[in-house]
Amino acid sequence: MIRSLLAALALFGAMLASPAALAADAAQPPAGTSMGAIQSANIFDVKPDASQDPGYADQTNAERAKVQPGNNAPNWRLVNSGQPGYSSLPRSEAPEAGVLIQRFVQYPGSKYTSAGEAWRQVRNNWLIPYGGSLLLIVLVAIALFYFTKGPLTVHGAETGRRIERFTYFERAAHWVNAAAFVILAISGLIMAFGKFFLLPIMGSALFGWMTWVLKTGHNFVGPLFAVSLVVVFFTFIRDNLPTRDDMVWLRKGGGLFNGQHVPTGRFNAGEKLVFWGGVLFLGFIVIGSGLVLDRVIPGLVYTRGTMQIAHMVHAVATILMMCMFLGHIYLGTIGMKGAYKAMKTGYVDEAWAREHHELWYNDIQAGKIPAQRTQPAQKKPDTRPANA
Repeated sequence: MIRSLLAALALFGAMLASPAALAADAAQPPAGTSMGAIQSANIFDVKPDASQDPGYADQTNAERAKVQPGNNAPNWRLVNSGQPGYSSLPRSEAPEAGVLIQRFVQYPGSKYTSAGEAWRQVRNNWLIPYGGSLLLIVLVAIALFYFTKGPLTVHGAETGRRIERFTYFERAAHWVNAAAFVILAISGLIMAFGKFFLLPIMGSALFGWMTWVLKTGHNFVGPLFAVSLVVVFFTFIRDNLPTRDDMVWLRKGGGLFNGQHVPTGRFNAGEKLVFWGGVLFLGFIVIGSGLVLDRVIPGLVYTRGTMQIAHMVHAVATILMMCMFLGHIYLGTIGMKGAYKAMKTGYVDEAWAREHHELWYNDIQAGKIPAQRTQPAQKKPDTRPANA
C-alpha cells in the first residue's frame, strides 16, 4: 500500500516538472550527432557600419562574408557584369557557357540594361508594333490605289504578234525565288505575329506544333532563297542598269497618278528601284543576317549578343523588303493586265510592249534586240523508211 502511494507521488511530481527544462532537454541533440551544415548567421556578427569602409565596394564575396555574413552582393554583381565564370563545357562548343547574365548594353530603342532584356525591349516595343503597322499601311495603300485607279490596261486591241519578254531560264529563276520568298514571308509573319491572332483560335498545342514546322521550314528554305536571289541578281542586272530615262520616269511618277504615258526601257525606274533596293541592298542584308541566325557561317563565334543583333537587323530588313515586294507583287498580278501572263508564258503582245515599255519596243523594232531570244526547238528529220 505504501509502495503504491509513493509511486503515485513520484509520477505526479514528474508531471509538474518545469516545461522549460523539458524543452531544454528536448533541444539537446543525442550524443555523437551534429546540427547539420546549414546555420543562420548570428545577427551580432553583422557589422552595420561595414559599408563605410573605403574598400567596401571592391570587396570579394569572401571578404564581405567576414563583415556581413550572408551578403552575397559581390558575387551577384560579378555575375551581372557579364564576366564568364567556370563551366565544364568547352569554349569551342559553348563560348558563353560560363556567362549567366549578359553585360549591360543599350540597343536603339531600348534602355541601358542587360543585353537580353534590351533585345526583348527592341523586339516587343518597336519591331512587332511598328513593323506590323508598316506592313498594314502598305496593304491598305495598295487596296486604296486598286479600288480608286483600277488595274493598268492597254489602250487598244492586241495585234496578235508576240514578243518574248522572259526566257525560260529567267522565268525559272524568278519563280524559284518567288516561291522561297512567299514561304519565308508567311512563316516569318506567323512566328512574329501569330500569337496575337492565331494562338487564341488554335490553342497552344496546335499553334506550338505549327510554329515548330514553320521555323524548321524557314531555316531550310532560307539558303534556297539566298542562292536563287544571287541567280536573279546576275540574270537581270544588265537590263536594270540606270539610264537617263529613269529620271524622267521618276519625276513623272511613272504616270501612275495622272495617267500620263512615260516611255521606258525593258524595266522602268520603279522596277529598278526594287531590283537595287530590294533585291541587292535589302536582299543581301536579309541573306547575311539569316545565315548568321542559321549558324552556317564558318569561323563566326555564335554568342547571344551576335544572335540578338543579327535578329534585329534581319527583322528590320525583311519588313522593308516585304513592303517593297508587296508593290512588286501587286503590279505583277492584278495591278497590271498582262504582267502575270508575261512571267507565266514568257511572251507579251506588241501592243502591251508599246504601251508599257515603249523604248524597249522601239529597240526591238529597230533590230537592236531580238523579238525572239529563245531559239525554237528544231524538229528532228523523219528517218523512217517511206513504207514503214
